[in-house]
Amino acid sequence: MNTRYLQVQDAKIAYEDTGEDSGSGPLVVLVPGMGSMRAEYRFLAPQLASAGYRVISMDLRGEGESSTNWKDFSVSAIGSDVLALIRSLDAGPAMVVGASYGAGAAVSAAAEAPELVKGLALIGPVARGEGSWLSKLFYSALLSRPWGPGIWLRYLSKLFPSRKPADFVQYCAALKANLEEPGRMEAFLGMINANNAGSEERLSRVKAPALVVMGSKDPDFKDPRLEAEWVAERLNGRSEIVEGAGHYPHAEMPEVTGPLMLSFLQTLMEEKEGANVA
Repeated sequence: MNTRYLQVQDAKIAYEDTGEDSGSGPLVVLVPGMGSMRAEYRFLAPQLASAGYRVISMDLRGEGESSTNWKDFSVSAIGSDVLALIRSLDAGPAMVVGASYGAGAAVSAAAEAPELVKGLALIGPVARGEGSWLSKLFYSALLSRPWGPGIWLRYLSKLFPSRKPADFVQYCAALKANLEEPGRMEAFLGMINANNAGSEERLSRVKAPALVVMGSKDPDFKDPRLEAEWVAERLNGRSEIVEGAGHYPHAEMPEVTGPLMLSFLQTLMEEKEGANVA
């Protein structure tokens, strides 16, 4: 694992340059969800890199190998990390892929700096912003130490309703070990309790082309299809449903999700080439 670090104020964001051998290939930044690591994209990143893209997989604040000494874990703060990373690479504008909570961060980045984001792909997006104080209180108690990491891993298993990746046991062991490190669960809870007011409003401010990908059996949403359509409509984008998949279709069914992403990226490249010709 080739981990690199971006200094942001007094803390660091960890990331991996999967497609560095492609050098000048179009930039794609992968943003994982809360309670996760950049290895969430372990199946999607190689597909994109093999197609010639420069693929950057990042860890969120407090997760994976990123440092834990942050005060703000909101989607707008994480969106600012995405933008800082794109600027530091000097290879933008970038296609930004965000999953779950990371999708909210991707939306924030696109809304705040449209010149740096040429396209958005949102997977199982949590895009409506604020949860109720009661739900925050409930999850804060449920995911507190010492039982929090174990409970989260049990719930994670339910987010793969059709099939689990072949390395699921190994991935969960690595994730549990990571969450048991000092500051990791506290960062997770920081995201749950973050002030994300304004998230829904940012959707209408995004000008970049957008794709929403949702698993048809995503248990995080009452009606995944309707949620995907709702988000896509506000982004003036389109939605795609991965039949049978849950909250992580890029890990559960990468053979379906990968081609959807590659097709969307190709469309963006063709539009750019057309604009250059014009």
